[in-house]
Amino acid sequence: MAKLSMKCHPDTPAEAVRDFTVEVERRRDDQVWIRYTVEVPLDELQLDETLKPERMDGLWKTTCFEAFVKPEGSAGYCEFNFAPSGAWAAYRFSGYREGMDDLPMASIPALTKTVNESHFVLEALFALAPEHSSTEVRLAVTAVIEEANGTKSYWSLAHPHGSPDFHHPDCFTLSLPARAGT
Repeated sequence: MAKLSMKCHPDTPAEAVRDFTVEVERRRDDQVWIRYTVEVPLDELQLDETLKPERMDGLWKTTCFEAFVKPEGSAGYCEFNFAPSGAWAAYRFSGYREGMDDLPMASIPALTKTVNESHFVLEALFALAPEHSSTEVRLAVTAVIEEANGTKSYWSLAHPHGSPDFHHPDCFTLSLPARAGT
């Protein structure tokens, strides 16, 4: 498993983030594991108070790590949001920014964080939607980073032209093949 470099959207330059990488793996039990590693002085990163793990809307308004999952050849996709606080969200879309509904989850995403003075790491383990089971999926791995001074930057493996738009098809650059034996 390789570390992939996240790219900051050119219209939202980060001031404090020195580097941002992700690692992604599809597990046998049709779960996806992602490790987001942000090299940033901890006192320059906006982090919300730690909460019990709970579903919550609007997480993207501050520091939030995200994954968009789309079956190969489908218009529909799912969005997963993971906050450093432990809060999470999961949505299903029928098409590009259309038909948004809460995605029912059999189990809540497992989130763990590692923090020190120079970096922040969030690991997320979440189950794919049943309709994505045993199929190849495309991922858009993204994040919103808010610095302590209020500066927000938008990160992805790839960005479309124009304003930041994590839902855009150009962001779905990572392919995860179907796992045998799932």
